[in-house]
Amino acid sequence: MRPGRPAGAFASADQLAAMLPIDEPPLTAELIRSRHDALLRRLRTAAEAAGRDPDAVRIVAVTKGFGMGVVREASAAGLGRFGENRIQEALPKMAAAPDAEWHLVGRLQANKARHAVRGFAAIHSVDSIDLLGRLDRIAKEESLAPMTLLQVNVTGEATKAGFALEWFEDAVRRSGPLSAALAALAAVRLAGLMTIGPAGATFDESRRTFATLRHLRDELQQLTGHQLPELSMGMTADADAAVAEGATLVRIGTAIFGPRVG
Repeated sequence: MRPGRPAGAFASADQLAAMLPIDEPPLTAELIRSRHDALLRRLRTAAEAAGRDPDAVRIVAVTKGFGMGVVREASAAGLGRFGENRIQEALPKMAAAPDAEWHLVGRLQANKARHAVRGFAAIHSVDSIDLLGRLDRIAKEESLAPMTLLQVNVTGEATKAGFALEWFEDAVRRSGPLSAALAALAAVRLAGLMTIGPAGATFDESRRTFATLRHLRDELQQLTGHQLPELSMGMTADADAAVAEGATLVRIGTAIFGPRVG
């Protein structure tokens, strides 16, 4: 939740429009659809240029910082896959779009694991073996099977969550705690890896980061024999580089909804 806003309080569509910069138009369903479709066409073109199947690229529309009114407009625009960073902010939005596929893309605290399993179809931000095990136990208890992704801190930035790169590189090259944890999974569906690209990077720098994650995914598949089709990587600033390196889930906020307010 952003500072200065009480927990559970979200801007209405009218309040949001009033807070937008003067050069940012109100977020109508038509505008959201137009931006989303233009972005998808661009990413599909990038996939084709990289020799990939464009149908493998899906957008997760990240509604962090926007209220339920915007979620309703996005649903009316035909968007059906949303991402949120925090469970507390996500819960009321889920009520506004109950038929949507919700993805948790922000850091998950262990004490919120049950809420995550119950509420989200996909959890992108599993950053420890302990958290993976907790999610699996809860999913089994709840008779649910959320898709999970392991987050790797490829850039090594202290501000970013995820498995440390050096540890993960070692773990995917030999049997050990990670391969044992994956073999023991009973409920959650481990589907791939996730990372956050470096801020302010060039296209080539971003590609190198995303290529590292793809290689790690490939090595983990070889080690475990488990198919891991998903790579969650790329946001508004580096989506094209991510798609060029194999991204299947691209987490987009600004390019669809504009700058966050407040």
